[in-house]
Amino acid sequence: MTSSGVILYGPPGSGKDTVSAELFRLRPAFALFRRLKAGPGRSTGYRLTTPEHIEDLARSGDLLYRNARYDAEYAIDRGEVSTLLAAGRIPVLHMGQVAGARAVEAFPTHWVKVLLWCPEETTRARCTGRGDKDVDARLKVWDETRQDLLDHADEPWSLVIRTDQVTAAQAAQSIDEARAGGVAAQVRDIRGLVG
Repeated sequence: MTSSGVILYGPPGSGKDTVSAELFRLRPAFALFRRLKAGPGRSTGYRLTTPEHIEDLARSGDLLYRNARYDAEYAIDRGEVSTLLAAGRIPVLHMGQVAGARAVEAFPTHWVKVLLWCPEETTRARCTGRGDKDVDARLKVWDETRQDLLDHADEPWSLVIRTDQVTAAQAAQSIDEARAGGVAAQVRDIRGLVG
């Protein structure tokens, strides 16, 4: 198998962190891609930087994607993806926008693009249970993610996983099998899923 990476797309509370943790347990080569972040809020899982640094990377063409959310700016840089792949790692990227998943796919490696989904009530329960102080903002993002999916209903996915119906270990196993098997993304009917 040539080099590969995993894109986990889903709303808040869909299990991106939990499924990633299972991937890391399953195969040590999996590695979290830590996005660049400039702004307030959670720092775990990010490489903290400044808006100026992100802008410099954008001007030099070194960004695959950037977005703003929760009063912060986030970016995915080519250099870090390249570094992980060159070290024999399998980068795992967390995404919340279809446009971002598409942008990352432009990087030349085999990407397994996974839609992790859960109902709004599951997001509410998970966010509340983990102590998020901005549950209302996260539920707003759940709505935005749902609309993003409906606006891009023809978007191809390698896998679609309902994380409220399978364990994180089962999800990780399915993702690893899809990666090892070179599963290509295909259009799947997600309207009924998120409708």
